[in-house]
Amino acid sequence: MLQKETSGSYHEFNDEEELQTPDFYQDNDGANGGLEEPEESIASVLPEEDIVNSNPLTLFNKACLKNVFTVLLLFIYLVLTAVAVFLAYQTITDFMEKLSHPVMSVTYKEVDVFSPPGIALYPGTAQLLSCKHHFHAHIPPLVTPGKPQPGDCVMEEVTYTGPYTNHTVKQALVVSGPTDVRNRELIFLQFSQNETEEDFSAITYMLFDKYNDLSRSVDKSGFMQDCEKNYSMVTFSGGFRTWVKMSLVKTSGKKNESMEFRQESSVVKYNDKRPVSEQKAIQLFFVAFEWRDPFVQEVRDIVTANPWNTVAILCGVFMALFKAANFASFSVKWVIKIRKRHLRNRNRELTTSSQRYTNG
Repeated sequence: MLQKETSGSYHEFNDEEELQTPDFYQDNDGANGGLEEPEESIASVLPEEDIVNSNPLTLFNKACLKNVFTVLLLFIYLVLTAVAVFLAYQTITDFMEKLSHPVMSVTYKEVDVFSPPGIALYPGTAQLLSCKHHFHAHIPPLVTPGKPQPGDCVMEEVTYTGPYTNHTVKQALVVSGPTDVRNRELIFLQFSQNETEEDFSAITYMLFDKYNDLSRSVDKSGFMQDCEKNYSMVTFSGGFRTWVKMSLVKTSGKKNESMEFRQESSVVKYNDKRPVSEQKAIQLFFVAFEWRDPFVQEVRDIVTANPWNTVAILCGVFMALFKAANFASFSVKWVIKIRKRHLRNRNRELTTSSQRYTNG
């Protein structure tokens, strides 16, 4: 009869233990104080499974296992935090690198008509014989070469001081260039030069963006000086027909825009049919200017760094860092709480064991 009552009291106590919060040891002390049965009688009716579960060593092993898993998980979060910090640093570095080193973008714009370019020629002692417009890239046979012929070009003479030397006076013959690229318009010029003591016979020329800019300019000498600073000089030789094909390149920088001419030249020897004495006395020059294609090449710098993508990545990284810091703080507090609870329960078990030993 005593065993049945004891067994019933134990099961009732055990059910209450399973429903208790982590501070179950405080309730157990009160429950144990109310039990008046001997320790041997209680142990005789306890199931073997419950005895194992109430073993302090088993509880300690479970607590240690939880601590190990917590520390391991905390370490993983620390590694992920380090990766997130590195990713944020790398993102900012890449953004600054792309911002300071833009990528060059090349596009082609098709046109039907070009603005007439300016062709500045520096004949020196040579004389202009003719300047004519032709179409469809065809130059008719020469008539009375070496003699002046009527022309249809728009031109202007400009005298100015060289931009690099104050004592050099230059005289430029500026001609309005071709415009109709669809019909392959060209300008054909002839020059003649009497016998000279120079070792080489050549005429220098320079191409600039728009002839109309010179026509509207008030200071034509200053305008030509600026052109000579910004554009390059090219020469063509006597006794040959030089065919120049032009293409326009527009470059857009961070602060300003610039125009540049790219040229392709082909040279053909002129079969001079004049008398030999005239050939030795007078040197002939032939040059033709034509647009190569109806495209304007536009070159500009493009910044490939997208600030919105960078901001989105950084927001994700900082959110991950915040979550990791929050979890780390919570884990540390939880470990400290578990440790204090384990020490408190251990002290209570030692106190209970001491009391039982004294009562016994």
